[in-house]
Amino acid sequence: MGMRWWWAGVSMAVGVVLLAACGGSAGGGPSGVPSASRAPTRSPSVPTPASPSATPGRCAAGHVDVAVGPGDAVARRLCVRPGTVVTLVLRPRTDDKRWTAVHSSAPAFVLVSGWQVGGDGTARASLRCAGTRAGAAVVGVSAKAPDVAGAARVAFSLYVSVVPYGKEG
Repeated sequence: MGMRWWWAGVSMAVGVVLLAACGGSAGGGPSGVPSASRAPTRSPSVPTPASPSATPGRCAAGHVDVAVGPGDAVARRLCVRPGTVVTLVLRPRTDDKRWTAVHSSAPAFVLVSGWQVGGDGTARASLRCAGTRAGAAVVGVSAKAPDVAGAARVAFSLYVSVVPYGKEG
């Protein structure tokens, strides 16, 4: 029950950040977010203020690849348009932990539609974003050492904001 409340709190905080980002200036910029964009390194339980990649003018559309490797930040932000498909590639970890599962805090906005761990330890997740609705979700990927008892812990978090296109007229 405690983890459910934690996810609810994180979802609420991400929603507040999304509202703050949408309420500000739209700011111009490229239509896509490169897969190498990094979020500031802070604790994944405390969302950071809206970054340029979270503003409506810089949201990715269509298909986005996000690659995570050893030494990368444990949390990232991603702003997408409705209907975007995100491929999350998690390279093998350098510690003895292995990627075990992926979960979305709000499947109505970001649905995990595929999960596969390869023999080399590389994990791939396919995330489908809402087709018509705006919202936010935290996608948590857990990792665990195979020979240690206990539950796996979230080792990487992707904060996804689904922002609709602006209406004209």
